[in-house]
Amino acid sequence: MSIPANGRTTTRRTGLSLPPDLPLSEWRHLGQQIHVIADSSTWWLGDWLIFGQEHYPDRYRQALKQTSLDYQTLRNYAWVARKFEPGRRRGKLSFQHHAEVAALPEAEQDEWLTRAEEGGWTRNALRRQIRMRRQSPEAAQEPGVVQVNVVAERRIRWERAAEIAGLGLMDWIVQMLDEAADDPVPHIPGPAADPPALGA
Repeated sequence: MSIPANGRTTTRRTGLSLPPDLPLSEWRHLGQQIHVIADSSTWWLGDWLIFGQEHYPDRYRQALKQTSLDYQTLRNYAWVARKFEPGRRRGKLSFQHHAEVAALPEAEQDEWLTRAEEGGWTRNALRRQIRMRRQSPEAAQEPGVVQVNVVAERRIRWERAAEIAGLGLMDWIVQMLDEAADDPVPHIPGPAADPPALGA
């Protein structure tokens, strides 16, 4: 199946066909459109999941199986979308910018997003700025330090999951704990059990 994009460009599920004489200005414009659609689709999927959880709790899991995304990716999209009501989302920043600060308190989320927007920071620049703030002497004085000792195998599993989610290990751990606190389940499985189904 192909969809004519502008009479000269053709989009398919698995590719994009461009005419050889496509002007630079059109090529740039098309790239911007593709970027916006790709970034917006993460918000759309997150909102779609939340709607399904709220309106079709007994049927939406089946619909999830029809997407090609894995369980953890879908959970991440829904988690970030829940953390940012549509009115708080910054159109000039990517979904990944929002994911970087989603584990923070709301006021800090807004502060960091404003700084990223005003500074034109990439997602990685935002991550570096947050890390530098955490490593500052003032941050070291703040209460709330939690230390957890885990076996190497578990830490490696967590690091892999954090990498897949596009997060640093500490950000991923905080995200997982926040998700668990936001959506508690009646039975907490032991370490050998499978994770609960999305929205359970």
